[in-house]
Amino acid sequence: MKIIKSAFEKSSSKISECPRGNLPEFALVGRSNVGKSSLINTLLNKKSIAKTSSKPGKTLLINHFKINDKLYFVDLPGYGYAKASKQIIKEIKLIHESYFKTRKQLLFTFLLIDIRHDLQKVDLEFMKYLNSMMCPFVIVFTKSDKIKSHLVSEKIKLYKDSLLSYWEDLPDTFATSAWNSKGVDEILEFVNQSIKKYTI
Repeated sequence: MKIIKSAFEKSSSKISECPRGNLPEFALVGRSNVGKSSLINTLLNKKSIAKTSSKPGKTLLINHFKINDKLYFVDLPGYGYAKASKQIIKEIKLIHESYFKTRKQLLFTFLLIDIRHDLQKVDLEFMKYLNSMMCPFVIVFTKSDKIKSHLVSEKIKLYKDSLLSYWEDLPDTFATSAWNSKGVDEILEFVNQSIKKYTI
């Protein structure tokens, strides 16, 4: 899939404010500092369409980006902020719950993982949470340029081996880099194939 047209549509503080209609959605979510905004900017080939922020209080919004007038990429609040207050953590959980439980247009969630790290408890818990919500997800490894290229497949294999302790069937995985656009074409082709099968 080639992105011909992309635009930020709106930010919503609650699910009732999200865009109406039946366009399919692909949500992006991950731990703090995983590189979510950078990946969105790379996917859409726009330097600053998604804004970054290190403060969790700035990110309590559901951000919709319309692609080719056919689908949305949805930037969700991150999780795992070490310095976030209990109130902010509660608000993030409420946003996640309302979105994953009620947003019928959601096709897949892109769960972003920093490829440099081993399986983290907070990420595993979020995978289990998505499963409990019956939300299909794929794993998108970010920052692959931060390690030597020959180690990328090795790191992914080790990660998958860890997940086999919990599931027999593993999600699809993509290795990406916002620096050199690695994995972008593969993700967009995955999106393209997914929307071809889409019905609501």
